[in-house]
Amino acid sequence: MTSDSRGQEPKATVAGAEEIGPDGLTVGRTAALVGVSVKTLHHWDEIGLVRPVGRTWAGYRVYSADDVARIHRVLVYRELGFPLAEIGRLLDDPAVDARDHLRRQRSQLVERISRLQQMLGAVDRMMEASRTGMRLTPEEQVEIFGDDWQPAWVDEAEERWGDTVQWEQYAERAAGMSPEDWKGVATATETLNADLAAAQRAGVVPGSDAANALAERHRALMSTYFDCTHAMQACLGRMFVGDPRFAGYYEGFAPGLTVWVRDVFFANAEAHGVDPESATWE
Repeated sequence: MTSDSRGQEPKATVAGAEEIGPDGLTVGRTAALVGVSVKTLHHWDEIGLVRPVGRTWAGYRVYSADDVARIHRVLVYRELGFPLAEIGRLLDDPAVDARDHLRRQRSQLVERISRLQQMLGAVDRMMEASRTGMRLTPEEQVEIFGDDWQPAWVDEAEERWGDTVQWEQYAERAAGMSPEDWKGVATATETLNADLAAAQRAGVVPGSDAANALAERHRALMSTYFDCTHAMQACLGRMFVGDPRFAGYYEGFAPGLTVWVRDVFFANAEAHGVDPESATWE
């Protein structure tokens, strides 16, 4: 908006107005300037929404700076969801001057920005839940999984397996789990680990019915997160032995448990036609 010292009605100035000469702009140049199609400008002219100031001697539409300013006001109202007929009434209301239009548009834009920011926050939270899968705070994770649990392990796991189908399955399933669901998983894990340690101390032989049943319990528990095949379970057995952190975890239940668990997984995989030594993550 600009106004002179004599208090005349403010005149609108818009981006690109310096391109508009005394004879105005053609419809094509106007369309390019404001970012709409020529067809749209023709339609707005036909319905009386934006009628250009004049025409050339050949009958072509010519748009002045004020015409372009009106187009910009139309675009703002349209972006806010107003139908064209209502926009025309708003713009042509003699009781509303240009400043009132801008104040009204600004107020409506602020309201819309606020709604969009709320929506953006909700989408960000959904993306974060989908990214990590687990909808638990770090404090809740430690409370459920124990003091030895490190929430950073979730980020580490995503970095390691984030491009796999199994991670997608985990993210989808975990995002729908409540804290009570996670407590159930934690209890089942503790019970299984205790039973594994008890079986190892009792001398249960890998490949026996009792050992195979424990392997299947472990595979079912892993399937809470992703569809765990016998080949994948064999890969996990190799990882438990090869990764000092996993080995330390199982050795905390009973000395020698890590290797025994691997042997149990291997024997159960062989019973299902899988070569554990050459098994791959699939």
